[in-house]
Amino acid sequence: MSGLLAFCAEFRRMQPTTEEVCVSDKPTAPFGVMLVNLGTPAKPDATSVRKYLAQFLWDKRVIHMARPLWWLILHGIVLRLRPRKVAHLYQSIWTDAGSPLMAISRRQQAALQQALSAQLQQDIPVELAMTYGEPSLTQAGRALAARGVRRILVLPLYPQFSATTTGAVFDGLAQALQRCPDIPELHFIRDYWEEPAYLDALAASIREYWNEHGTPDRLLLSFHGIPQPYEDKGDPYPRLCRHTAKAVAERLALAPEQWSESFQSRFGKQEWVKPYTDILLAEWGARDDINRVDVVCPAFAADCLETLEEIAEQNRVIFLEAGGKDYRYIPCLNDRPDHIAALAELVLQRTQPWR
Repeated sequence: MSGLLAFCAEFRRMQPTTEEVCVSDKPTAPFGVMLVNLGTPAKPDATSVRKYLAQFLWDKRVIHMARPLWWLILHGIVLRLRPRKVAHLYQSIWTDAGSPLMAISRRQQAALQQALSAQLQQDIPVELAMTYGEPSLTQAGRALAARGVRRILVLPLYPQFSATTTGAVFDGLAQALQRCPDIPELHFIRDYWEEPAYLDALAASIREYWNEHGTPDRLLLSFHGIPQPYEDKGDPYPRLCRHTAKAVAERLALAPEQWSESFQSRFGKQEWVKPYTDILLAEWGARDDINRVDVVCPAFAADCLETLEEIAEQNRVIFLEAGGKDYRYIPCLNDRPDHIAALAELVLQRTQPWR
């Protein structure tokens, strides 16, 4: 609560009086950008992971279950058993710069700010926020307010909209601002999977990898999954993922038998959107005509636990043990120049009325 009030107080404090408008020569950017990703534990230990999971898994957007029942399951089972296991997985990918997701997100933040400022020939503030953990949405909003920003473009780094991800960002931001009597003007980007520059960057990253390492027998485009009931209730995410996969395959001129899309990261016992990445890779590994598989994860803007450990490591073992010969993971777009250029183009398109 204190964080939300501080966010509100910061925006109120930064509002100029008539006198301040007349005498202040402090430059004010036409807008600022809030770059948002999911989040990460602060450290790869059970305590930090438990804190992170407690916030993440309590979100109604993420878990659709009656709160009293889910509270009992979450605190009675999940948060007692899962943190130690997940912490071990984080330890396997942790770097000197910390969490890969955080390190990459910081590079994206700096690169996007540099690109926007260079193109507009003035300082354009870009602040990083995480839906869960830190820096929080409140902290990012306070940082933008402290720089005199009155218009904020919110860019969730989820190319395909889902209520579980982009929807959670919207809810979190609304909660952070609900006590403020004077809020900034906002532009919220819902998704960007159709943007040609994003699709071109994806295709270019795959093509460059193949130019260096040769081509596979199959390309698998693996997206983070959601429970099937979520799609049944109207979440468009799986459909947008399938459209994305098809658009990338078309750019690479792949025949239908050369590629497929799938969904990863199942949690719990309920049915999730299919096909499942691990099951499909096991089936491919058992086939005589599929020796090499390359996997790319278009729904992730930055490499993280789900790509570096689950896809690059766990699913490699699944494919090879099933009989496959060669398994390659193609990294996320991360801070590639064409990815940053695509994000900058998107920001400039949506902020044109503010300039």
